[in-house]
Amino acid sequence: MAHAFRIVNVFTVDGDRLSGNPLCVFEDARGMSSAQMQALARQFNLSETTFVLPPTQDGADAHVRIFTPGFEMPFAGHPTLGTTSVIANGRTELTLQMIAGLVRVTTDGATWTLKTARPPQTREVLATRDELAHMLGLPAGAVSETPLWVNTGSEQLVIPIATPELVRAAAPSFELLDRYGTSPTREEAMAYLWAKGAPGEHHLVRFFFTLNGGVVEDPATGSACANLGGWMVATRQPLPTTVTLRQGEAVGRPSRLGLHVDAEGGIFVTGAVIELGRGTVDL
Repeated sequence: MAHAFRIVNVFTVDGDRLSGNPLCVFEDARGMSSAQMQALARQFNLSETTFVLPPTQDGADAHVRIFTPGFEMPFAGHPTLGTTSVIANGRTELTLQMIAGLVRVTTDGATWTLKTARPPQTREVLATRDELAHMLGLPAGAVSETPLWVNTGSEQLVIPIATPELVRAAAPSFELLDRYGTSPTREEAMAYLWAKGAPGEHHLVRFFFTLNGGVVEDPATGSACANLGGWMVATRQPLPTTVTLRQGEAVGRPSRLGLHVDAEGGIFVTGAVIELGRGTVDL
């Protein structure tokens, strides 16, 4: 049986077709087993592949399952925006059913915006700031504010870094990342680094995770962008706030993400999506 897919890039920059984070979207996954979905995600070997199914929950327009090459995720940002762009068919608002809950996505024609399915949940980090700095290959004092585990749909370790230069210099240790950055809710260790830009400049962010015995860097991480919003809520930063994040430069995939946290703590992630190609797979 043939199954259609599309390849899109999410969080692209100024119309650059090869910027952003790649995503594979299977537009109609009816008839596929979970094992086949996982195998296809491994076959395409992108950070995530999504599979669209009819909704089973009231209020949802589609049921979307998200797979990395190794496991299924409850929520992820760039798959949410990219999948919506594929299935919208002219609609300006859709609600996606995911493991994390119902995620509403809207578009203004140029960009796509999601609202997180749940308010942020946070927990303390057991490692000290200097232990985290050492984990990242950075000097003592590089972690500038309180790090937190944050979950707005997918738990991640959010680490504030003193300067963009230090973010660029980060070189995580696999052993230490595995020791300090492993969440019991995830099948990988990870760290999300961010630093405020100079006035008028974008914040700089990087997301590292472990895979197959090594440390990998993600080009653009919408769920972590959402969790940065959760960090802002938890640490009582001035709200509302709107910031732009730069990511992916170190891996040759420049990406731009928009983050807005409203006065009530609602968290919104925005990005542009470009379709790159499409095809079919016979199973």
